[in-house]
Amino acid sequence: MAVTLDMSISREEFLRLLPAAVGLSPFAEADGTFTGKDGPRCWTIRILPLADHRLGSVVLPCHRVEIHLDGYSNEAAEWFLARFHRGFQRGGG
Repeated sequence: MAVTLDMSISREEFLRLLPAAVGLSPFAEADGTFTGKDGPRCWTIRILPLADHRLGSVVLPCHRVEIHLDGYSNEAAEWFLARFHRGFQRGGG
């Protein structure tokens, strides 16, 4: 399964939030590609810079995030992606 997301996030913030988003499982990084295992299953997440979004004087850094899940059932993949999205949710109010 493969999913592509465009995210308004800096690389530093992405790296800070990634461990919680992948369930604190150990992972390795090489050239913007993160790989890890979830039991017998494997995941790969690649982060690619996009042009910043500009709203007047506000600049929002953007990245394309490609997620590849190998060995995941549909249910397990949905669970992984739900956890990933929760890891990057920001509170507001």
